[in-house]
Amino acid sequence: MEKKVCEISQYYFLIISGKFSFETKKQSTAFYGCFFSFSSIFLKPCKGHHVKTSGKVWLVGAGPGDISLLTLKALQCIRQADVIIYDRLVNPKTLEWAAESCILINVGKNPGYHCVPQHEINALLLQHARTHRNIVRLKGGDPYVFGRGAEEVECLVEEGIAFEVVPGISSAIGGLAYAGIPVTHRDLASGFHVVTGHTREGNQQQDWRLLARLHGTLVIVMGIANLPFICEELLMGGKPPDTPAAIVMSASRENQRRLTCTLGTLLSKAQEANITPPALIVVGDVVRLSDRLSFISDMTPMLYDESCS
Repeated sequence: MEKKVCEISQYYFLIISGKFSFETKKQSTAFYGCFFSFSSIFLKPCKGHHVKTSGKVWLVGAGPGDISLLTLKALQCIRQADVIIYDRLVNPKTLEWAAESCILINVGKNPGYHCVPQHEINALLLQHARTHRNIVRLKGGDPYVFGRGAEEVECLVEEGIAFEVVPGISSAIGGLAYAGIPVTHRDLASGFHVVTGHTREGNQQQDWRLLARLHGTLVIVMGIANLPFICEELLMGGKPPDTPAAIVMSASRENQRRLTCTLGTLLSKAQEANITPPALIVVGDVVRLSDRLSFISDMTPMLYDESCS
């Protein structure tokens, strides 16, 4: 019995430190089944103390990157958290507001590669909700804008775990504002569309040729890896090659970089500039306002500027 408990404990600490992950969902389910079956041993309370059987999970949006864009409620949640499970795009400085006793767990994802599979993140949320009072699931941007927040909430609902969602400023809007790009403008765009460039089934799930025919601003998140395909499909769908376009790297952060050109030259200019994630792709006439409306002077200068006027 003691050997089994010791073995499970070792695996658990490797998991939460990011040094180990399961290859299959079956392995993960089997492990957490064993873990929870021994919970009375792992979580044996001291005499005279009561262990709360179910805490509350707060899905908190950390905004696009600039820590000053964090909401007051998000800050309050972080300061009161017993456990913070956070993603890669969360500014590390945000975690400095956490209590010294707070457990910090990095489950960061890179585009196309998940450091910790989603089902394991769900299991972590459930496990800590059973052992701690306040659990914060900290996500970049807004939890419900391509952040898989709804999937995690569904998991909590199924298990009867209390939760609350704290919205954050999405990089698709707030991040672009830092680059001088409004998503709407009365003379240029009466609406906007935000889509992901990376889907579970691949590029074919997104109808790029249909998107090419829509009016307004097109904002693409997580699309750098698929940029060649996206550009080709938008052009094949009838989007004029001289349509203004831009890429904004690390929007609102100190290392923000901006590239403005046209859809027809976007791919070649992005390759020349060595664009890497995280980055936003914007296609539409509002890009023409970028220079005029930019209010950030102390970030990395624009990489490339091809006249869009």
